[in-house]
Amino acid sequence: MTSLVEIDELLKRLLNANALMTLSGPGGTNYTTMLWAVDSARGVVCFSAEAGDTRLQALLETEEVVAVGYLDSIKLQFDLDGVVQVHGNGSVALNAQYPRTLYRFQRRSSFRVKPMISSIPVAHMRHPAVPDMKLDLRVLDISLSGVALFLPHNLPMVSPGVKIGQCFLDLDSDTRLEIGLIIHHVSVINPESQGARLGCELVNLNGASERALQQYINQTEKRRLALATRQD
Repeated sequence: MTSLVEIDELLKRLLNANALMTLSGPGGTNYTTMLWAVDSARGVVCFSAEAGDTRLQALLETEEVVAVGYLDSIKLQFDLDGVVQVHGNGSVALNAQYPRTLYRFQRRSSFRVKPMISSIPVAHMRHPAVPDMKLDLRVLDISLSGVALFLPHNLPMVSPGVKIGQCFLDLDSDTRLEIGLIIHHVSVINPESQGARLGCELVNLNGASERALQQYINQTEKRRLALATRQD
């Protein structure tokens, strides 16, 4: 959203709720804080900070900072420009330019994105019923808790309830996650597709993998929204 009235309302709700905010930079740099002040007239948002925190210093050295917070079932995300550390009255804070665009998503555990056509993730694993058979299945959609995979009709079917201990999920050319899967649902998509949809739960996802996956989900949705805006 780009309405200054709506952005101001949501930022003040985050402020009044003392909602935790995660400030993230490239390479997994992150810092957890809270909004301290929201001033649309001056064009400034302010976050609380602790002097001497090494994570804070690492964040200040990055060129891109993204802020993420939650209000009930809504995830709010916005880019931060001009992030600087300020001192006053014995306290430390982070100031940044007031965001001009704010993104709203459903709760991160349930929000699913469909990959962009230009870059479709692929899951690599062995067929649970035929161990010698390697599977390379494209991703139909994905969230932080689950993924839907496309199983072509010419491959042996996979049964619901099956657990796959090792799966390599290539999100893009630079990001590969090692995860486990539990197949919960198997359904034929439609006759034209000539294949089945495997609804899977993601398991054994470590912290680094979860952050990489969340970054992929965020960036994919941002690109999709940007594309839709250009088309309008």
